[in-house]
Amino acid sequence: MSFRYERPVRFADEDHAQIVYYPRFFHFFHEAFEEMFAAHGIPYRQCLDENVGWPAVHAEADYKRPVRFGDRLGIVVSIARIGETSVTCEYVGTRVGDAEPAVTGKIVVACLDMATMRSQPIPAKYRALLESVGP
Repeated sequence: MSFRYERPVRFADEDHAQIVYYPRFFHFFHEAFEEMFAAHGIPYRQCLDENVGWPAVHAEADYKRPVRFGDRLGIVVSIARIGETSVTCEYVGTRVGDAEPAVTGKIVVACLDMATMRSQPIPAKYRALLESVGP
């Protein structure tokens, strides 16, 4: 199973070449990650308020097609791996109406105890949420 999030591409997302500035895709991926939590009944803010953080510890992306201001971008989030203290998320971003992806990415996040700033085992309710989207 996966989670799909759709967003408009804004003027501020473009660079002078009139395409989405490449690091913005990581912002889009994180938006989709946050929306995945909200769609499963746990607002992302709640995680943080419970001292559970999800910092990225590895990120990569492949850019396949330009995305421009005015496009709508659909981002599919899939959970590729759930470890004891980390999660591997895969992302596929496709312009609405296109058949082929514009961008793909992978981000590994650690489950962080924000009080100690150390990794921690993924709490049961978050593990259940992640398992509903992946492997």
